[in-house]
Amino acid sequence: MSSSELINVSLSNPLVEQVRLDLLDAIENDSIVLPTLPEVALEIREAASDPDVNVGMLATIIENDSSIATRILRIANSSLLRGFQPIHDVKSAIGRIGLAYTSTLVTTLAMQQIFLSTKEALNQRMRAIWMHSTDVAAICHTLAKSQPHLKPEMATLAGIVHQVGTLPVLSYAVGRGFLRDHPNLLDQILISLSPEVGSRILEAWGFAEELVVVPTQHMDFNREAPEGDYVDLVTVANLHSYVGSEHPLASVDWSTVTAFARLGLPVTPDTSEGYQQQIEAMQGALRD
Repeated sequence: MSSSELINVSLSNPLVEQVRLDLLDAIENDSIVLPTLPEVALEIREAASDPDVNVGMLATIIENDSSIATRILRIANSSLLRGFQPIHDVKSAIGRIGLAYTSTLVTTLAMQQIFLSTKEALNQRMRAIWMHSTDVAAICHTLAKSQPHLKPEMATLAGIVHQVGTLPVLSYAVGRGFLRDHPNLLDQILISLSPEVGSRILEAWGFAEELVVVPTQHMDFNREAPEGDYVDLVTVANLHSYVGSEHPLASVDWSTVTAFARLGLPVTPDTSEGYQQQIEAMQGALRD
């Protein structure tokens, strides 16, 4: 069954449609609050928009979040950037990575904070979604290196946020027993509702349109576009992430997915050691 068929089946369920209306009404009435960007991401984005910003200013903000600072250093010293000398401070790490890259990277790394919950059942789901998102993001980063018109750091962010719409849906579900006790129904609701909610979140955060459309369009395997974009990267990376699994998307015929042709990518998995090493290096950087 294709992705569009899965979504259509979900939407044809009257209960799912009722949940959709209730959820959207709850969002409109602020009884369910959409997640907000972590503070460090907001501060970095504001600073980066200042034409007079410098490395020292960004370093000061990043150093206030020890987890982000540690991972920035890890990335600066990783095989991803191929630095010859080890770096031991955030300022030097930004110098190696670049201001724009660092700004986007901090936002990406900070996303982990919103995939956490104090409720154990909810936290388990959110953790699984975060791990899958990091898989997709790492693959996006690697694939973007073959696309001169796309930026690896933006591709990584696209992969991280492609399922961000699941968070309010899960928050809605946790207090409603019929969702909590019926995981298959919850899966249907996540498939059908989280894309629309995800794009709403990214729009509220002021993300660029090329990222806002990722949640709603990355599962459209027949999508048409003038050239390969971040939606295409997430589409391809998502399929790559399920290779060898029992997930329904593992059986998709890649030759029928238009994103591959636009990106000029092969319709068979890349099993080379170098490709896998790049993905694993980025996965390690994104996860604590």
